[in-house]
Amino acid sequence: MAFKAAVLVGICALLVSATPYQDNGPVTIPLRRRASLIKADGTFHYEKAIQHNAKTINKYIQLITNVQRNTGRLPANVTDIRPLAIYSSPTSGVSMKLKRQNVSLAGLESDSEWAGLVAIGTPPTTFLIDFDTGSSDLWVPSSACKDCQSKNRYNSASSSTSREVPGKFNIEYGDGSSSSGPIYTDTVTVGGIKATGQYLAAVTTESSEFEEDPINGLMGMAFPALSNLGQDPFFVTASKQKHVPQNVFGFKLAVATAASELYLGGTNTALYKGALEYHKVTSQEGFWQIGEARALVNGKTTVSGFQTVIDSGTTIMYGPPSAVEKVYAAIKGAKLFDATNGYYSYPCASPPKLAFSWGGKSWAVSADNFSLGETEENSGQCIGALAGQDVGLGDNVWLLGDSFMKNVYTAFSFDKNSVGFATLK
Repeated sequence: MAFKAAVLVGICALLVSATPYQDNGPVTIPLRRRASLIKADGTFHYEKAIQHNAKTINKYIQLITNVQRNTGRLPANVTDIRPLAIYSSPTSGVSMKLKRQNVSLAGLESDSEWAGLVAIGTPPTTFLIDFDTGSSDLWVPSSACKDCQSKNRYNSASSSTSREVPGKFNIEYGDGSSSSGPIYTDTVTVGGIKATGQYLAAVTTESSEFEEDPINGLMGMAFPALSNLGQDPFFVTASKQKHVPQNVFGFKLAVATAASELYLGGTNTALYKGALEYHKVTSQEGFWQIGEARALVNGKTTVSGFQTVIDSGTTIMYGPPSAVEKVYAAIKGAKLFDATNGYYSYPCASPPKLAFSWGGKSWAVSADNFSLGETEENSGQCIGALAGQDVGLGDNVWLLGDSFMKNVYTAFSFDKNSVGFATLK
């Protein structure tokens, strides 16, 4: 109950601080962070991390399926669509479908969700939504959802601007369950930026992935090709309707909740110094993917020439196992912790200086953001936030989530078809 109360307090705080309507001006959306993969005692939350691995793999399997349906082809370097990942408990050693029911509500917090307020319908209903640059759909719980009692729900009959359209939204998960429901168009407003006729799904069945999560839904911020609905994401719609001054949005993700924000219609120059260093998107399949990357350890290149997807909806960083092995080979005292899931440990007292470069500056990952906690109390060995894992994107594509994004200001520009980085103030 205490955690639920804290959630309500956080939602109220966001309501108070949300930017009022500003026609055609950029707006700031305060974001609420949901903790990390580190336990309260400072140790690595092994079981939750393995669950997150499976969730990430299954997310990208679904996205690749969407790309194939929308474009008629698989992404470059992807030869087939792999089966859904199965979660194997590290404590029991028993393989099981990926589920969340056995985890307490307080234990569901994760950096994989950065949430803010979204208003849907006329009159509007407000939802606490996860903003995800690694996907492209908007979905919320429906008033007909039997498993969503603790959440705000979308009632199409109560909105004068709601229209049901043919089709059905459906995403399958590794626990054999799914999130599914009818498709609507309606007015959607984020921080005062409005999109009319925005496609969204109102799920009537919610996967166990989400049924105990206080987050009300998800808003994808990537390109249309990733959409399960086969439609434009919110920001693309708002831009086409001339409701944003610039076709760009910026993220600052931080440990302190009050310091995290999504800035729509521009970038918030008060949060970073110097110019943004932009890099062209190299994917034709809808990902915020940029290429010619290098991974450096203590200033020396360990791997080069790879592609990177920048994803606010993923907690840590992933790379192909053989490439990640080279990174840790350059870290003194590092050793393999879990071969199946690609986790490595290193001496906590001497964290590596890991950085990524795309031909310009080297963007460092801080020691705090690289550590997922000690392997066990007083072990002196910490788990690195870079895992060697095939997430289905091909053998030369890395996935950089919040463990990277928390170190930089990140801009996603549709106008420039680029991702930009700048130094945080």
